[in-house]
Amino acid sequence: MRIALFSGNYNYLREGANQALNILVRHLEDKSGCTVRVYSPVTDTPAFEPAGTLVPVPSVTLPKRTEFRLALGLPREIREDVRRFQPDLIHVSTPDILGTRAQTFAKQLGVPIVASMHTRFETYLAYYGIEWAVPVLNAHLRRFYRRSDHVLAPTTALVAEMKMMRGDDHASVWSRGIDADLFNPARRDVAWRHAQGIADNEVVVLFFGRLVLEKGIDVFVSVIRRLEQQGVRVRPLVVGAGPAAALFEGLPATILTGHVAGKDLARAVASADVLLCPSTTETFGNVLVEAMASGLPVVSADAQNARSILTAGLDGFICQPLDVEAYVTVLARLIADRGLRETIGAAARRTSLTYSWDAASRSVEAAYREVLARASSASSTSRKRSLPK
Repeated sequence: MRIALFSGNYNYLREGANQALNILVRHLEDKSGCTVRVYSPVTDTPAFEPAGTLVPVPSVTLPKRTEFRLALGLPREIREDVRRFQPDLIHVSTPDILGTRAQTFAKQLGVPIVASMHTRFETYLAYYGIEWAVPVLNAHLRRFYRRSDHVLAPTTALVAEMKMMRGDDHASVWSRGIDADLFNPARRDVAWRHAQGIADNEVVVLFFGRLVLEKGIDVFVSVIRRLEQQGVRVRPLVVGAGPAAALFEGLPATILTGHVAGKDLARAVASADVLLCPSTTETFGNVLVEAMASGLPVVSADAQNARSILTAGLDGFICQPLDVEAYVTVLARLIADRGLRETIGAAARRTSLTYSWDAASRSVEAAYREVLARASSASSTSRKRSLPK
């Protein structure tokens, strides 16, 4: 297969969505003999080397989120590049201007379209004071996903939403995987904890991910403050970087690692004791599985992704999203009971091992082939109907 993949951010920032896309492309080219050409905005400071062949698309900086870039269309030179590539299928991963123009161009070429869902953009608007735009955005998202021939979503709950939105069964699960050797309880490093100033009797509560408003940072800060008010010995560890890092300034004992990757990232995560994830905006939430693989019990907001991954009371806990006291109650129990942390953490590790990047990528390849077979069948039927009697 020859696949043209359109992304809003393929490698200029490190996020769960683009990491999943790069892993998919590497699988398709290295293990399945496919050829993938990727079209995306780029910067002079990429977060990592891209998988596949990356074609830069002209773009501008977004005004409120200056770390992101936006392609304002599908320029002629990009369209000509796609024509020369002659893709069998076009995969759009972001419902932005580039993605919608790529859909239109695919229809002009008569090439099937697969869309993948990575972000619940409609849940972001409240964090930036533009709730009024939710109906407009929802209408756009409905059109975007219904214009595609097939939609990939990371959980069964989201696939069910997509099928209802589309009015057909042309949606399937593209789950995520875990590098269980990298994210591993064996990465826990007491010497590293001491180097961060963490005392042996302090329980470390981890915030893990990009530091942006929509990750629930305000709830995390409120929960830690409440625990401290109750006299609970707790140490917040923040692993990640982003424009909302200053929100943690109200927690003077917080350790902020900034951006770390690879073994340094795995060591930091495994050296924590509990993950608190108050985000309700995830489609999957790679950080949940990465923390679980590291042997950490997870305390998460009640959102569809958490319900898809966690079994409450077995390998983690789920709380009402804005209920600070509920988070505090669960965390205080875990902080006080090391044996419970270890039991839940061990179960979390076992759950994480059910996630495989190879299996996830194979499911996408299977969806591609099903879409191509359906398109071929429809074309054959159309030709037969057009034959003279």
